[in-house]
Amino acid sequence: MSPTQPAGASPVPGRFVDGEDRCLPLAVVTVTFSPGGHLQALLDSLELATRRLTYVVMADNGSTDGAPQAAAGPRVELLDTGGNLGYGRAVNAAVRHLAPRRRSGEIDGEFFLVVNPDVTFAPGAIDELVACARRWEDAGAVGPLIRQADGSAYPSARAVPRLGIGIGHALLGRIWRNNPWSRAYKAGEEMGRERAAGWLSGSCLLLRWADFEAIGGFDERYFMYMEDVDLGDRLGRAGRRNVLCPSAVIEHDQGHVARNYSAVTVPAHHASAYRFLADRLPGWHRAPVRAALWVGLRARAAVLRVRAGLGSGR
Repeated sequence: MSPTQPAGASPVPGRFVDGEDRCLPLAVVTVTFSPGGHLQALLDSLELATRRLTYVVMADNGSTDGAPQAAAGPRVELLDTGGNLGYGRAVNAAVRHLAPRRRSGEIDGEFFLVVNPDVTFAPGAIDELVACARRWEDAGAVGPLIRQADGSAYPSARAVPRLGIGIGHALLGRIWRNNPWSRAYKAGEEMGRERAAGWLSGSCLLLRWADFEAIGGFDERYFMYMEDVDLGDRLGRAGRRNVLCPSAVIEHDQGHVARNYSAVTVPAHHASAYRFLADRLPGWHRAPVRAALWVGLRARAAVLRVRAGLGSGR
């Protein structure tokens, strides 16, 4: 307890997390692209998600709905990225933007939070993430239990896929949903226990500043999708852990962006899947495998386009 806190008094917002005086605001980065009403719901949920103050940076990738502009305020800053940079580049831009505040001691210098604008936090969720990170001193990233709209838990903490499984899932996951490679990719998704995983969903991550910077942040070659798998894999290769914290709960409107911008997201998903797998197939002797993977993903995209056309009646 702080020496200025009377015995039995209620916690002061922004202080006393895990029995320590944590008065510095926690930086929260969210990437916006016409998020609609989801954004305000996210911001409203922050108040009960933590007893500490937060400082939000909205890295805006060219919203046209006015939602980020309307949400800006004293502790909610709008950062215009100058165009649709994609997810990872926008997060990295916000991190660079926050660096002077971190150096001057205006925000927490140990942790920051990255969260999608279509997420809402359950009460106490952020404090649970911080407490978990303190229990796992080698955790570079900590993620919550993600509830979907139907109340089910989204499998947000998985092993990094072995190459054969990753290729099979990338090529067939949307075409033949019960294929053996996708089943293997999704196996072992225990969501009720605090544990280490190979990677965590990027929809909500508590990150250690030092670890994020040590691996160079998000790989900006990924426009969207797979950047969280890549980040988790690189943290693991650097000797840091990705930890699932199921006592922290969020709700995510899964696929909000994909539903609205599928003409962009489907090609982006294929490009990112290729990037992730091709990076792990280096060398001239693996060039035929990379070429076959590229052709396979293009064929998968063609099948999905045909299915979408049939579904729309065209």
